[in-house]
Amino acid sequence: MAPISEKQANTYGLMTVISAWLAVFCLFGYRSSFSIMQKMIIADTGWTTIQVSLGYCLMMTVYAITAFFSGSLVDKKGCRPTYAIGAVCCFLGFFLTSLVNVATPTGYYVYLFTYGLFAGVGTGMLWVSSTVSCRKWYVGARYGTMWGLAFMGAPMAQLLLTLVLKSVLVSMGWRAGMKILSVIMAVFLIIASLIAKQTPDKYGVEAFGLNSLKGKGSAPAKRKVWTVGEAFKTYAIWVTILCFLTAMAGEFLVWSQVVSFFQTDMGMNLDQASNIYLIIGIAGIFAMPLTGKLSDNLVKSFGNERKARKLMLIIGPACGAVGVALLLMKSLPLCIISMIFLAIYWGIEPGGCAGYAGSIFGGATLGRIWGLATLVVMGIGPSFGTFMGAWFKDHFGSYIPALIFCLVAYLISMVLAFTMPLKIKGEEVSDEEKTTA
Repeated sequence: MAPISEKQANTYGLMTVISAWLAVFCLFGYRSSFSIMQKMIIADTGWTTIQVSLGYCLMMTVYAITAFFSGSLVDKKGCRPTYAIGAVCCFLGFFLTSLVNVATPTGYYVYLFTYGLFAGVGTGMLWVSSTVSCRKWYVGARYGTMWGLAFMGAPMAQLLLTLVLKSVLVSMGWRAGMKILSVIMAVFLIIASLIAKQTPDKYGVEAFGLNSLKGKGSAPAKRKVWTVGEAFKTYAIWVTILCFLTAMAGEFLVWSQVVSFFQTDMGMNLDQASNIYLIIGIAGIFAMPLTGKLSDNLVKSFGNERKARKLMLIIGPACGAVGVALLLMKSLPLCIISMIFLAIYWGIEPGGCAGYAGSIFGGATLGRIWGLATLVVMGIGPSFGTFMGAWFKDHFGSYIPALIFCLVAYLISMVLAFTMPLKIKGEEVSDEEKTTA
């Protein structure tokens, strides 16, 4: 196949970012909507906080398993099939859950099945696909900015879907809210699958930003093509996983329980609590591209992508820790400020971990490597964090102990980031590999 023109490559790269934006919007739409609907589901069904949160935990576990397989699919076929599968399953996850009959003895188990399985598979097709596709098209001093633009879909989902859900929940209830969300998910992901493109090597072109890596010591002249087994024998992949995992435990605890914290511990009604929650989305719209641009400027300044991503992964959880510490003060003005710090953390951590891993293992096998890493991280961190938030609430009647747990998780992530290596044993390409490359 003849290489495409530079103009066409630019268009394909932008289409990749747009499709990733739509995928991220739907992925985080699932995550943010749960916190808003949770208390109403509990009131309507009579289930405990732990019981309702278990559906979310199960969704994240299935999500993690699915993410691994989606990574292999992206390496082979690109994002179009993953987004198409996501469209079907994300629609079914919300729509079928809205039909659950809670009056029957099996109603709860049907809820676990519909929300846990379909939502898990649907969202699991979105994270690795969006991050890896952007990373394969943009590297070095171009990655952070372009991923920041794609990741803007997350706060936009939190902002827009919260506004939609607030009015629907009050007037029509959580079942109607889920039906509306199911249609939004299907439409957005169908569009994403239609405009998604293959990886640049399939069109005979290189990733944008490669020039920022040449001759600056941040990558070998020839990139080693890592196998999954080789990658998982390095400290670099495991410290990335642990940084991401501990941060996710804290992040998902906050995201899934913070609206209930405002209502339970601070006496707010749903409207007031949702308005504060909206601030994360508003701040995130600016935080995503700005933190991405900052990380790219650090790449240029240091002349070393890994060093820049490492520094950002120290700053990210530090901002998360500050945000949670402010929440613990239970002061309305400080809670508003805390949402801004949490949005900054949010803009840094997920893309930063993918960026650091990509700076080492980027290439033909990145989807499989990052997919397996995501399986470990998302199979443990989000479910564990969400469960602990619910467990602390049911056992102590307050979310304060849960927030202390969250604070510690962020601090551990920050400390681990300090140990991220800049040079990896075994990444140098041998003369024989250079000849056959």
